[in-house]
Parts: sequence; C-alpha cells; structure tokens
Amino acid sequence: MTDSAEAGSVAAETSSAGAPAQPNASEANGSSSAADTPFSGLQDEGARKWVETKGYKTVDDVVSAAHSLETKLGTAFTAPAADAPKEEWDRFWTKLPEDRRPIASPDKLEFKRPEGLPENVPYSSELAEASRSWMHEAELNPKQAQVVHDKFVGYMAEQAQAQQAAMAKSVEETHDALVKEWGPQDSEGFRTKLELANRAMKKLGLVDAYKAKGILLPDGALTDQQIAVAFSAIGEAMFKEDSIGSDGVPGGENPFKRDANGNRSITAISALVKSDPERAKRLAREAGENPALWVSSNPL
Repeated sequence: MTDSAEAGSVAAETSSAGAPAQPNASEANGSSSAADTPFSGLQDEGARKWVETKGYKTVDDVVSAAHSLETKLGTAFTAPAADAPKEEWDRFWTKLPEDRRPIASPDKLEFKRPEGLPENVPYSSELAEASRSWMHEAELNPKQAQVVHDKFVGYMAEQAQAQQAAMAKSVEETHDALVKEWGPQDSEGFRTKLELANRAMKKLGLVDAYKAKGILLPDGALTDQQIAVAFSAIGEAMFKEDSIGSDGVPGGENPFKRDANGNRSITAISALVKSDPERAKRLAREAGENPALWVSSNPL
C-alpha cells in the first residue's frame, strides 16, 4: 500500500507540473485595483481620493494640470502685510487695473449733484469738495469713492424729505389747533391774534431766532401752537392801546397821521413821544414819517 500511495503521489505531482497555471478568478475578471489606474496603488488615502475626485486617469493628466497651475502661479501676486511699507503697497497697486487703484490725488475725483435728486433737496458742493480729501486719505479707488458719495447724498436726501414732511405736518397741526382756539382762519379774531403774535415776536427781536429754529417759517407760518398762543397774549398786553384792523394794520388814533384837511396835532405827538418813545416811533413809521426826526426833536 505504501508503494501505491507513493506512486500515486508521484503521478499527481507529475500531472501538476505539466499542466499550465490557472489564473486567479478575480484577476481574470479585471477586478484588480492595481490594474485600474496608475494611481490605484497610492499609499496616501487622501492623495488617492484627490486624484479620483479630479478625474485624473493617466500620469499625463496630472503633469498637464501641474504645469497649468505653475503657469498661473507665475503671474499671481498677493497683497503685502497690513503694516508693510508704503513702497510695497505702491508696487502692489501698480499691478491692479487703473480703476481699481487708490485715488492718486483728490483732484482726480469729480463729484456733482446726482441726476434725479429732487430740486427741494439741498446738495452741498462744499461738503462734496471736502469729501474728496477724505476718500483720498482712505485710499479708496474711484468706483468706491463714487459709491460712497452717491449713497451719502441719497441718505441725506431721504433725511431732508423726512424733515420737510415732518415740518409740513407740524404746520398743519399748529394751524388746526389755532383754528380751534382762535376761530376760523378768515375770521377777525384769528387775524387779530395772529397779528399780535407776530408783532410781539418782532418787538422782542425773536423773528430771526425762531426762523433759525424752524418755529417760524419764511412764509410766516408757525410750527408751534403753544408759542403762537403765548405770543398772541404777549402782544395783546404790549399793544393793548392799539387796535388791529381787518387788514392786519394797526389802527386807532395815530397823531402822526393828518386829517382830511392835512392837519395833525403836534401837542398829541409831543405828549406821545414823552410818554412812550418806542410807540411814537412805531406810529410815526406807520404814518410814513421818519421816527428819528420826531423823537430826537422832543427831549424826554
């Protein structure tokens, strides 16, 4: 039995030695990762995934991509550090398109009133002129400077229009309140009280100050009902000896005015000048006379 087993073993070995080697099933099917691309055997998983993501299939693909990148990097430039010398920044700016470089000098900027800006909205040429230096100092380029200018003007226009709307509303509310207190606008009482308020403000020298504060508008409209009522009362006390005609002109006896025969009472004028010089001046002006001539010729 030993001889048979040995003989069989020899036969098996002989048969195996003479037969061609059988290929591995997975290799025959082409599933070996080593045969996919030249990069399948990369040990760095990150590098392998990067190649797969880029879609590189051959070494030529990688070389071409690397060459293209090197060419681009050769023309690229980076901004200097924030604290780099001015010379470095100047060299950097020269590499940018001209319209992207900082303004060379304030004179290079030209600002003007934007088209479409409402006529009732003010535009300050002086402020625009001053802002050119500020934008040059900030190293803005022309496009940035123009955007800042236009945005600022637009904002100021919105603020001005809002202020005008608020002023108009204040005038309307003041008018409505005075109508409730003084009666209809075309009534004798309304005109009289308004005239007294105006005369009191003039007498006290507050017209210009109130105009500056927006309390009294250039057209004479008041924006504060309480002030109007207060000055009407002040005027009534100051000018209680006068009367106000329907046309808003002070009336009553005025010794400076001539009667139908062209005469006037010098005695009455003298007495008025001595008792109330300021009232005498006012009535003289109302009569078309020069107040200085009458007041100065009558010692007080």
